[in-house]
Amino acid sequence: MAREMQKSSMFIEQNPSDYENGGIHKDLLDDDGRVKRTGTWLTASAHIITAVIGSGVLSLAWAIAQLGWVAGPAVLMAFSFITYFTSTLLADCYRAPDPVHGKRNYTYMEVVRAYLGGRKVQLCGLAQYANLLGITIGYTITASISMVTTLTGVTVGVDVSGSEKVWRTFQAIGDIAFAYAYSTVLIEIQATFGNDAPGNFLTGFGFYEPFWLIDFANVCIAIHLIGAYQVFAQPLFGFVESWSARRWPESKFINREYGVDVPCFGVYYVNMFRLVWRSAYVIVTAVVAMIFPFFNDFLGLIGAGSFWPLTVYFPIEMHIAQAKIPKYSFRWIWLKILSWVCLVVSLIAAAGSVQGLIQSLKTYKPFQTMD
Repeated sequence: MAREMQKSSMFIEQNPSDYENGGIHKDLLDDDGRVKRTGTWLTASAHIITAVIGSGVLSLAWAIAQLGWVAGPAVLMAFSFITYFTSTLLADCYRAPDPVHGKRNYTYMEVVRAYLGGRKVQLCGLAQYANLLGITIGYTITASISMVTTLTGVTVGVDVSGSEKVWRTFQAIGDIAFAYAYSTVLIEIQATFGNDAPGNFLTGFGFYEPFWLIDFANVCIAIHLIGAYQVFAQPLFGFVESWSARRWPESKFINREYGVDVPCFGVYYVNMFRLVWRSAYVIVTAVVAMIFPFFNDFLGLIGAGSFWPLTVYFPIEMHIAQAKIPKYSFRWIWLKILSWVCLVVSLIAAAGSVQGLIQSLKTYKPFQTMD
């Protein structure tokens, strides 16, 4: 039974019938036939803290500096409000078709499949897993920066041209989109540095005293991002592994579990495909992070690319479908306006981040330390 429980944990999407006939006691099953959920407020809070409080906060000082004291906090609050509003819509779609008594949906793609279906399910999967891939690369960049405490972001003390200021403003919007959930630390964000604000708030000032404090802070970031990397990578791991198991059900390399007796911990089951695939993924993301170690530009591009589809578009469309809002009604119109405005903002932020990446690539040589 322990083996079956461990094997099931590697998958994100499961068929309830797999458990109903799998020899697992009914007390270990939820009301829908799946393995009973064992999360608590403590574990949920730990995951939220790990996933939400990440590298995005380090770029907020730079982003606020580009936008200014008035526009910066205003944009941050606007993103926070929009995210809160659309998150409530998304939370109500956890069950379908009824938000209280309907069938549970365990993944974002399942929710989209239940309410929208068709090609939008594939579009959601593409946006979600591409975003998870980008986040793991971004976290690798941040962790490496923290471990070596290199300078990143805006060159300290150097003024920029008018056109460059516009591009950086666009990029700053993308950075805030990446870190939209950090509005609670708005007061603690330094917004009065102008163009002197560094891209990485810990290591970008050009001094490292007291040494022990800077080193300790960077070690904490590196340790935190190890956990955050796992949180964001697990859904992608699970998707690939469950798809592979369905695609090649007879493959021993993919499906066979090998028991390893670990002293004091009992038997631990190793899957060769899981070992090879996850190791290869970590290596590839690390190589990409070494090729493109541009902190602000990369975070801005991730934020711009994921904010509209995952945070705004799909929650609004699913809410319209769930509530059966009449087309061209007042509520339908303002929800559509909100979605289109966020799309335009995301495109502008993406343009600024792409321009920043292009400028950075002109002076950067891959696999060499940035000055």
